[in-house]
Amino acid sequence: MKITDLRIMRGPNFWSVEHPKIIVLKLDLEELADTLTHEVPGFATRLKRLLPEMYAHRAAAGVEGGFFRSVEEGTTFAHVVQHIALELQTQAGMESGYGRCYMAHEQGTHFVIFSYQEERAGEYAAHAALRITEALINGEKYKLDEDIDRLHQIREDEYFGPSTYSIVSEAQSRNIPYIRLNRHSLIQLGYGVNQKRIQATMTCGTACFAVEIAGDKNATKELLDEAGIPVPNGTTVYDQEELKRAVDRLGYPLVLKPLDGNHGKGATINITNWKDALKGLAAAQKYSEAVLVERYIQGFDFRLLVINKKFVAAAKRTLCHGHR
Repeated sequence: MKITDLRIMRGPNFWSVEHPKIIVLKLDLEELADTLTHEVPGFATRLKRLLPEMYAHRAAAGVEGGFFRSVEEGTTFAHVVQHIALELQTQAGMESGYGRCYMAHEQGTHFVIFSYQEERAGEYAAHAALRITEALINGEKYKLDEDIDRLHQIREDEYFGPSTYSIVSEAQSRNIPYIRLNRHSLIQLGYGVNQKRIQATMTCGTACFAVEIAGDKNATKELLDEAGIPVPNGTTVYDQEELKRAVDRLGYPLVLKPLDGNHGKGATINITNWKDALKGLAAAQKYSEAVLVERYIQGFDFRLLVINKKFVAAAKRTLCHGHR
């Protein structure tokens, strides 16, 4: 078997309007074109042993165990590839339940259609499903955990942050489709003339002026302070000498972070001695020459989402372990 074409659909398409996010494989079954699953000794047993969770797949029968029944009675290996691709994504935490198989015009060639949540995961699942199917046909052992781990890593790499997730979830609740345009949370909501784009909490309607202010931590603090909102005491430093003066004036514990960084990159918190302060300066200056030094304030960390001057969501951020 071999994949002769792989296409990623990102919107309403020839194959489905209801399921806009699908992978379309053109699969040449080659020497297996005239062979069905029940004609390969032990295939159904090996499939059940490797992927027992696929008992939940209903297939055309519409009941649990329906897919396994079709394998025992005889179905195409294109159908098997489709269901394994869906199951791999599901086991990696990406529920993907839509799939179809259609014969192509060329003899022995099928179109395999299945849904995805993340593009890279869907593409990886397609190739992995083919490898697994061939291993089962040949009676070879297969390390399924490696594929699940890889898919899970892709999911973690592509997973939305709390703000983006809140917006996308709300869009889905209103039947507004979304497409992820890159790996940096650039999202398109809707299609055609009605489409809008967001990146984290910024939209295509966000003014550049607002972005510039939000990207400058000092400017943001000054505006908040002038508005009567409490902010931690701090200053900006560029070298060890200025850091020493800041430590003498502010005292410990401290926080050091890049002046124009984001996502917590280069930030060090709860600094209580000079040695750690120097390490924090070095870490922050990997991202910005200017480093913000502030008093460390203990408490809860919340991220609030406001849309059209209305508070709509909050996320409590917690550390995975320890204080750093």
